[in-house]
Amino acid sequence: QVQLVESGGGLVQAGGSLRLSCAASGTILSINAMAWYRQAPGKQRELVATLTSGGSTYYADSVKGRFATSRDNAKNTWYLQMNSLKPDDTAVYYCNAPSDYPYLWGQGTQVTVSS
Repeated sequence: QVQLVESGGGLVQAGGSLRLSCAASGTILSINAMAWYRQAPGKQRELVATLTSGGSTYYADSVKGRFATSRDNAKNTWYLQMNSLKPDDTAVYYCNAPSDYPYLWGQGTQVTVSS
């Protein structure tokens, strides 16, 4: 059984940084791309960033230049480095492998940015 576990969230002041982790465990055949989503209270879940196995990335306009996604293959762990955080970045952040395990979601990790 494959699991995705997000961690690394917390409370940070505007302008600060956090690094989120997404650890995949279980019998994983392959993960071709990992996506990061976030959901703020009262809003729909939105795509923040993706990283393919080939190294291609996508970033939402709202985070471009501030967020970066990476992977540690040996640890089966993906990261979302978030810099210059803004109060609008406050949300629960999730990782998801849309092409391999589209229905698999972790519990998310809360990011709160104070002004």
